[in-house]
Amino acid sequence: MKQFKNILYVSDATDDQDWAVARAVSVAESNQAGLTIATAADAHYAQLQALAETHKERLNIRFAMLQSNTHIEVVRAVMSNANDLVLKPAENPSWLKRIFGNFDMNLLRQCPCPVWLMKPHETPSYNNILAAVDFDPLNPLGQDHELNREILDLASRLALSNVASLHIAHAWEAIGEKTLMSRDITSLDGVADYVEKTHIPHRNGLYLLGEELRETLGADTYKRLSPSFHLPKGPGKKMIPQLTEKLQVDLVVMGTIARTGISGLIIGNTAEAILDQLACSVLAVKPPDFKTEVKLDE
Repeated sequence: MKQFKNILYVSDATDDQDWAVARAVSVAESNQAGLTIATAADAHYAQLQALAETHKERLNIRFAMLQSNTHIEVVRAVMSNANDLVLKPAENPSWLKRIFGNFDMNLLRQCPCPVWLMKPHETPSYNNILAAVDFDPLNPLGQDHELNREILDLASRLALSNVASLHIAHAWEAIGEKTLMSRDITSLDGVADYVEKTHIPHRNGLYLLGEELRETLGADTYKRLSPSFHLPKGPGKKMIPQLTEKLQVDLVVMGTIARTGISGLIIGNTAEAILDQLACSVLAVKPPDFKTEVKLDE
């Protein structure tokens, strides 16, 4: 299972970061990783050093000053220092219903490594973690296989370390169902048959990913984890937030890169629609071939 080695914590320049720094230290410690705390605010540098001092016996923490408080500077820091995880408190802008502001959304779009945005003042451990996966039902181990593997790997590892319940979700749609039902020539049985035939490959694809996870974890660990599988019928941008609320999910692990040619992916525009509705923490990952638009020399 993947281990992080070089973690970057991005300060939100507030006076109340004890909980977030403690989470970053815990994640770094559990991964036996290095931790760097970065800030663009001189006024908070001393405060962050004082927070780090309380953890010095557990972990050696480095510090970095960003040239400006922008997502571009964070991405450049990641590229310069080969960070493999960014942790940051969510902005939680008071004028929006969502907890992720423009800084967060731009960081999710452009950061080449996984980004973990933490809900303000979240609990020290999670109770429910949801892994949102998607795939071509005709080729579930195809284009986005590596992305799904990383999502499941991270979600399962966090569920085990937090002794949390793991939920694996895949939203699907029977495209054209309403059109068929409106036609007099299509019987209800015919529509039901079409919906079921559409459902089957999605179900099989999800369970195939589950079997692969079992092989990766080993039978005993998989049994201890006992993930729950969910196949909500409907668009991902609607069904995933609803499921997250219903299950009282603390953390959603998901992908954030748009693909073409596959309907209903929980990435790209759909991912942004989901993020707009979430009220929990998010760990977002990119596929291996992702290239950021941010340049080091600009």
